[in-house]
Amino acid sequence: MQEMSPQQVHEYLSVNSNTPLLLDVRENWEYEICHIKGSELVPMQTIPNQLDRLDPNQEIIVICHHGIRSRMVGNFLEQAQFKNVCNLTGGVAAWARFVDSDMPTY
Repeated sequence: MQEMSPQQVHEYLSVNSNTPLLLDVRENWEYEICHIKGSELVPMQTIPNQLDRLDPNQEIIVICHHGIRSRMVGNFLEQAQFKNVCNLTGGVAAWARFVDSDMPTY
């Protein structure tokens, strides 16, 4: 699984015309506090039941609070034959620190 820093993801999103799925695997209450624009919330515990609605060939950047849950989900997706999975290193906490200083934190 590929790992990208918040700065790398931000740059990648700004120049890539094919937007990857920004898969936020946090809980609803976390997503309500803050999230990356364009991300889709699918809480971690629901991922196994959501596999059929995700495209295994689509590029997916997995997001959580600090990058730990997202790495676990990324590994799970790769084991389920998803081809192009990336973990946002440091999660939304790092995104708020290095990319969007106006983003609320918790």
